[in-house]
Amino acid sequence: MSNTSRAQSTRKTNSNAPSRSLLRLVLLGFLVAILPILVLIYRAGHDISMLSSHGEMTARQSVNDTRRARTLVNMGYEIERIIRQYAVVQNTSLLQTYRDRVVQFNSIYTEQMKHIHTFDHQEDIENAIRQMQDFAQTPTNVQSVLSLFPAINNQLYELEILTNTQVDTHLQNMRLRAQMTYSALWILLAITLSLTLAAIIFFTWRITRPIQQLESRILSLGTNRRTDRGEIKGPAEFSHLGHRLDWLGDRLDELEAQKRQFLRHMSHELKTPLAAIREGAGLLEEGIVGELTERQREIIILIDNSSAELQIMIEQLLDYNRVQQNQMLTITRFDVVTLVHEIINKHRLALEGKRQKLEVPRRPVYWQADRIRTTRVIDNLISNVVAYGDDQGILWVRVWTDEHSLHLEVANSGEPIAKEDGEHLFEPFYQGNSTRKGPLKGSGIGLSVAAECAQIQGGTLELVEEAEEDVCFRLTLPKAELGEQATSQGNLEEKAG
Repeated sequence: MSNTSRAQSTRKTNSNAPSRSLLRLVLLGFLVAILPILVLIYRAGHDISMLSSHGEMTARQSVNDTRRARTLVNMGYEIERIIRQYAVVQNTSLLQTYRDRVVQFNSIYTEQMKHIHTFDHQEDIENAIRQMQDFAQTPTNVQSVLSLFPAINNQLYELEILTNTQVDTHLQNMRLRAQMTYSALWILLAITLSLTLAAIIFFTWRITRPIQQLESRILSLGTNRRTDRGEIKGPAEFSHLGHRLDWLGDRLDELEAQKRQFLRHMSHELKTPLAAIREGAGLLEEGIVGELTERQREIIILIDNSSAELQIMIEQLLDYNRVQQNQMLTITRFDVVTLVHEIINKHRLALEGKRQKLEVPRRPVYWQADRIRTTRVIDNLISNVVAYGDDQGILWVRVWTDEHSLHLEVANSGEPIAKEDGEHLFEPFYQGNSTRKGPLKGSGIGLSVAAECAQIQGGTLELVEEAEEDVCFRLTLPKAELGEQATSQGNLEEKAG
């Protein structure tokens, strides 16, 4: 894809990007989450205010009703006492006081009856008040008026009791209303918390879902298995970032293809003249063009050794390129111990030249894995021992299994690997500070290829620091299903995790 078409594609996808930004989505989520809380606060304040106003009004009315009822009882006795005094002394000032008290009594009684629902003696008291008013206008027959008061006082006492009962009823209703308001607020609080939690979960999902999609896309870039190229649904910033990741993935694919093509071409172009150099050096060493002096033979041997070193490095580059390019597995069941012996036989001359002792298992251990990649792992570990192990040292190979995994350790005596080297040991082209024993210089790819072959199978290759030997590598492979022919690295990593 050219830069112009890529730029046009980017502009097109940007024009189709959602208009809602991350900031707007966060603000909207905050508003939606806080809105039920604001409604709850308003409703709670309104209900408490109404309850407080109603309680204040009920309390004031209850006090006034109780006070009027008590006043009516006292005024009944007072009016009776005034009439009795008037009957004895016949004083006009007492008669005027009587008239004032009757008017006041009538006013208080009328006001009191406005707040009393039903009273059985209401008509009797009203008739008695009319007779007292008539006596105030025509003060005759005092005894007939006095005869009214025993019944009136009893009726006023009953009115006081009725008023107190009604006040208790009002207070009980007020208590029930407060409890209902309290319960309603609890229900509203539960609904508010549910709505707020639902809003938080929804908007969190709206924000985290595109993040998870971006994370998946980034992981696919790292594993070279780009399967998710769909639109990132979410805020505009995430969608724009998704398009940028697609562009980056396309660019990485182009660079990866160029790298592989370069390695293939370079390896091919180098192997042809290298073969000619080695063949020429061999002919010179055999004396085809004439007998060589001792000094000339040393130079020819140096050329041949350097050519062999270069050929090994080219083959390692090709091996590394094949591992990077081919991520598929072919699962078979095989004897791991037999495989170890086959690889050791391949390196037997080098091991005998170093006079290294071998401690290798004999009992078969069968396992299901990719035999070719497992061979590469063990072969690189044995080659590492040949290159760095002590002369007249020991090579240990241990193999065992548990319920889920195969474990294989390759250990040797020699110079321990420094801690700073151990952190980068499996990185491509990394060469540590350890002194190589053989005549050829390493390329720093062997352990990287071994680690990738283990990782593709969902396993691990690690340097065991607490081992008793000077250097110990441990390979751990999970049990794979037979017949599994096309399992990607990403799927295996997910299965292993």
